[in-house]
Amino acid sequence: MQTARAVPASTVVNLRDLGGIALGCHRHLRQGILLRSGPLSDFQEHDMAVAALGIRTVVDLRSAEERRREPDRLPAGARLFVADVLGDNPGVAPARFKALLSDPAGAAGLLGGGRAEELFAQTYRKMVLSPGAAAAYRAFLDTVADPRARPLLFHCATGKDRTGWAAALLLMTAGASREVVRAEFLAVNRAVRAAFGPAVRRFLDEGGDPDIASAVIEARPRYLEAALDAMDERWGGLDGYLTKALRFPPALAERLREDLSVPV
Repeated sequence: MQTARAVPASTVVNLRDLGGIALGCHRHLRQGILLRSGPLSDFQEHDMAVAALGIRTVVDLRSAEERRREPDRLPAGARLFVADVLGDNPGVAPARFKALLSDPAGAAGLLGGGRAEELFAQTYRKMVLSPGAAAAYRAFLDTVADPRARPLLFHCATGKDRTGWAAALLLMTAGASREVVRAEFLAVNRAVRAAFGPAVRRFLDEGGDPDIASAVIEARPRYLEAALDAMDERWGGLDGYLTKALRFPPALAERLREDLSVPV
């Protein structure tokens, strides 16, 4: 199954072009207009793989504290748009990714005893049910819907959690099946493990729990299912989530679907 194409950037981790993903009805997502990644805090202008993309907009889904600690470095000509998903609850696990891996004892206190996967799953539910998160994802979709903002890159701290739900939401809105969405959600794992492998090894060398490390570093099926279940339970599916939670007009969603797709 077609998933996003990895872009071989040297200074941006987990950079992927969503172009080519199947959207149903013999259509797929346009190439080169929507990209996802980890943070741009280490981006360097000599990274020609990124420069060649012509990015106009970077959407940062991280919290204020994350942005303060590791501000983005923007490609030439790009503007920054902040859509803080966890602004009303910045202490949850995805926003503390690096802190958790640098503090085995603290990670054990927060996530030990088998709580790691459960806490991440609860966070995915919050990303769907929280009014603050809904406002951030509505702003994200509004920005994507503006042709002048594209090519657009969106990211969080790793490119797998807040970015993972953003990609899932975007793909479903554009017409992708849940099977396709699940495949793309899980496809980032290799890149995330490679990018953050050194931090994980240090965590384990210092006595960190391997179960915590894997729950933190992986995009797991249960995480996406927690978000999808929350969407279905509260709003009856994607259409209800878009119109009632995000207040994203159906006409704009239809225009976005037509704008993002091309025939196979």
